[in-house]
Amino acid sequence: MVNPAGFDAPDDPVVRRRARIARGVGLAKRVGYGLLLLAVVSFVVAAATGFSGAAVTITVVALIAACIVLPVPIVMGYGLRAAEREDREASVRRASGEPPHVQR
Repeated sequence: MVNPAGFDAPDDPVVRRRARIARGVGLAKRVGYGLLLLAVVSFVVAAATGFSGAAVTITVVALIAACIVLPVPIVMGYGLRAAEREDREASVRRASGEPPHVQR
């Protein structure tokens, strides 16, 4: 169901699922970027303290964890935005009388 603004109604299961995925993606991005921030801060601390073992270990672990965590939510975020853009374009095509899907 499409409301007057052109967006899907909140009772649409696809919209609810995308919103749930978007919340997870946002959380994962915050965690990943937080890990990158921790790596940068601990590197600065390590550099200021003569590269002590603990600060270097925190830097390396945080950087590796960020490299593991971040790629998936970044790609999924692009996918979510592409799906929403496609829905908006399909809604405009329906309103203008074009076929539901036009190959480009």
